[in-house]
Amino acid sequence: MYRFLLTPRWWGINVFVVLAIPFCIFMGSWQLGRFEDRVQDHETATTQHESARREAARPLAELLPVDKATVGKQTTVTGRYDDQLLVPERKMDDREGFYVLTLLRTDGGRALPVVRGWLPGEPDPAKAPAPPTGEVTVTGALQAAESPGSNGVSGRSGWPAGQTGAINAATLLNLVPYDVYDAWVTLNEGDSGMRAVPVSAPQGTGLDLKAFQNLGYTAEWFAFVGFVVFMWFRLARRELELARDAELGIVTEDEEPGGTRDAGESAEPGAAGDEVGEPRAGLTS
Repeated sequence: MYRFLLTPRWWGINVFVVLAIPFCIFMGSWQLGRFEDRVQDHETATTQHESARREAARPLAELLPVDKATVGKQTTVTGRYDDQLLVPERKMDDREGFYVLTLLRTDGGRALPVVRGWLPGEPDPAKAPAPPTGEVTVTGALQAAESPGSNGVSGRSGWPAGQTGAINAATLLNLVPYDVYDAWVTLNEGDSGMRAVPVSAPQGTGLDLKAFQNLGYTAEWFAFVGFVVFMWFRLARRELELARDAELGIVTEDEEPGGTRDAGESAEPGAAGDEVGEPRAGLTS
């Protein structure tokens, strides 16, 4: 009764199922691993930021280039403030506002972007406090260069003069006439009454939309495993029922309509009488 499983058609079905199930399990496990890695990175980054605030500030040169191990670390830099820019479309406590970004020229000639604080409302140079003059030493949390279109950073271009959408060297080099570090610092305490900007987690370490997409893909792959198994049993059951019907001689819709007759066709020959004109038996003229 189960010989249909050895037919070429079912060989193809069986091979597909045997290959599809482990593949789906592998992909689901891989997506789940990606989600768990993001959760672990998020927890590690949170713990690292909390411990970094308690560590002594280190010179900038010791922490560059910025990576997952150094982002959020306390650093101290000495220099003179130069150009000041505004970074619009930055929210704090669900309020729209902007960063006040000032370039700190160091003794080496390069400038370090320093976010001195946050102000609510539309970006207005008149609202931004002027930076301190003369040589200053700033202490704050080291941050990685921002990428437009990610982590809440605007991806638009064409900002008005004196504004920038992202804090990174590639963008700032087009706005100032000197070299810029591909990193930035947020002060631990806001300057001139501004609110201090909190440390942001490096890209790929937060529980963002991509992390939950990995979790959704995990559910989809494992659901597909169940779907493949369900469809195999459904097809096998249907095939088994057809085989049983064939053994019992039950006519199905797929069979030829053998043994049926037209409505006008007579039954057995002679059952309805003889041919027209033929005398009946026992009758004489």
